[in-house]
Amino acid sequence: MSITLTLHESAAERLATQLPAPATLHVAGIVPPHAAAAYAPLAVTATFVGSVTADFALILTDGSFLAAAGGTQQGHAAVVSAIDVLRPAMEHAAAAFDAGVLGELREEDAAGLLSDPETAVFELRQRQAMDGGQAFGWFAVRVREHGTVQDAAAARSIQPGAVSSRLGLISNVEMALTVEIGRTRMSVRDALALEPGKVIELDRSAGAPADVLLNGRLIAHGEVVVVDQDYAVRITRILDVAEGIY
Repeated sequence: MSITLTLHESAAERLATQLPAPATLHVAGIVPPHAAAAYAPLAVTATFVGSVTADFALILTDGSFLAAAGGTQQGHAAVVSAIDVLRPAMEHAAAAFDAGVLGELREEDAAGLLSDPETAVFELRQRQAMDGGQAFGWFAVRVREHGTVQDAAAARSIQPGAVSSRLGLISNVEMALTVEIGRTRMSVRDALALEPGKVIELDRSAGAPADVLLNGRLIAHGEVVVVDQDYAVRITRILDVAEGIY
């Protein structure tokens, strides 16, 4: 567990160095989850998938600095959204867990993540506030073994067939399945300069597996194939995300 917590802390420290805050941030230490509970509904969350699966939540006491970091034009919204402003810092944090893919950043309530005993919560403070004052924010990290956080007691309490019978009630509900072969980042200038024939390099090498997402959630990896002149994906690995079906 100590090795895992070292990775947790390393991710928090990497995030702190990259956040576009008005002053240098530091990790003040690990704190009880309830310290961030009041601000949990305003969290930005993401899931990292690589050799391990990790869930992140960044919880800020005041996110007004994000508007300035995103740039504004008089009478218009920010040029770059708060989510896009935060993504480089979250990606830098995820790099503590080696190679992998950071999923979509979402603005959502992180109360569920904070309530999990497997989650470590690190307090972020500005240097001048290290000895007192209000926290700048918190960074919550949960590492899932083989992609799953299991509650043994809850698992034993479920009767055989209970899960499948519940899923049967929604078996006809349609969901959006998306295949993603890679991503890239570019400046607004480069995006405006796009034209037919332009080649965009992605962050994935040829032959690397594609991501299969169900309603935006990463569930599997696969390889792109052609079937009767149509593109298709052959599943090569199913990720275990069973904790969300109960």
